[in-house]
Amino acid sequence: MRHLGILAHSAEGAALCFRAFCQEGFRELGPDDHPDVTLDLIALARSMPAWEAGDHDPIRATLAESVRRLAAAGADFFACPDNTAHLALERPGGDLPLPGLHIAGVVADRAARDGRTRVGVLGTRYTMDGPVYPRELAARGIAAEVPGPADRETVDRIIFDELVNGVLTEESRREYVRIIGGLAERGCDAVALVCTEIPLLVTPEASPLPVLDSTRLLARAAFDVAVGRRPVPAWRGGPPDGRDFDRR
Repeated sequence: MRHLGILAHSAEGAALCFRAFCQEGFRELGPDDHPDVTLDLIALARSMPAWEAGDHDPIRATLAESVRRLAAAGADFFACPDNTAHLALERPGGDLPLPGLHIAGVVADRAARDGRTRVGVLGTRYTMDGPVYPRELAARGIAAEVPGPADRETVDRIIFDELVNGVLTEESRREYVRIIGGLAERGCDAVALVCTEIPLLVTPEASPLPVLDSTRLLARAAFDVAVGRRPVPAWRGGPPDGRDFDRR
């Protein structure tokens, strides 16, 4: 089995991915069993000034340092359970020390396999306003929709004020459900939860639309790589191309 390195950028989403990866092992391999996994996290606070300034190159450098540490720990590949971080990982630069799964490719592949045609995208303002999900969904013939400006602000505020700090409230859940309902009214046939903390708040049972849970989809893809059911990814940072994803 291959050794997974979890390239963490925010604690709660990374913890959920770690837990989901191990739980895949418990289900398939037996009690307490899973492939080797190492998690590395450089505090999000060190990158937030660069995020606010729109300067992604220092963030890429920070994430690359985590990948170097994962490689030194013996990891064979990495998964980054942070959708926004992929804006920085896609910046031009030298190859990362390990190959990695691209979370947007994993989510978009699942949307395509499910026959989705219009997917709502909920994440940080950086992700909702950014090119990653519209590009990956469009490459599979799927339209991307985001909430209106006021609702995008609400989604982003709840992420940074609450979810990344492990705060889950019924009021915020109701707001997310309302926003997802609005996406359904606009013709979406699924919603992609592409901040990896959102699945902690919005469960499939609560959502007015079928959910694409980026955290658990990434964990499942990483498990498949670790047990040899899926090839080791080719992507090592920078803008991905279609050859970097396994679209089975």
